[in-house]
Amino acid sequence: MSIQKNSVVTLHYEMYDADNNLIDKTVEPIAYLHGGYDGIFPLVEEALHGKNVGDVVDITMQPDDAFGEQDPELVRVEDVKVFPVEVEPGMMFEADDPEHGGVIIYRVTEVADGKAVVDGNHPLAGMKIRFKGTVSEVRDATAEELAHGHVHGPHGHHH
Repeated sequence: MSIQKNSVVTLHYEMYDADNNLIDKTVEPIAYLHGGYDGIFPLVEEALHGKNVGDVVDITMQPDDAFGEQDPELVRVEDVKVFPVEVEPGMMFEADDPEHGGVIIYRVTEVADGKAVVDGNHPLAGMKIRFKGTVSEVRDATAEELAHGHVHGPHGHHH
């Protein structure tokens, strides 16, 4: 069965930076609903369309096609007193996003002189990413998955 709109696609992937260093890979495969449901990067979805089990896609994405460009407005300096705990680089905090609703996850990148630098950008923002994926399973989506717009069960969404 080839990957078509409304297929559930299960795959293993590896992601590399511009210097071909491995930055992420699956331990367990991921599953997504194919056909414009925003379950995977659009360029990856386009490359996977029509593929079969065992097929490999290997594409390089510019930042706009992957995790976006760095937004300098998402980097802020805060007084350490505003945090509920003693902060250290690497800690993450949620904050309301007044512009778009929802929340932004801020990562503490630096702490010095009573101030903390927090960054709400995705850690891979601004990077060119190479995505290499191998299709491990393709099946038709269930009516419930189509109604919800995402995969249920193993490697997918759980309610």
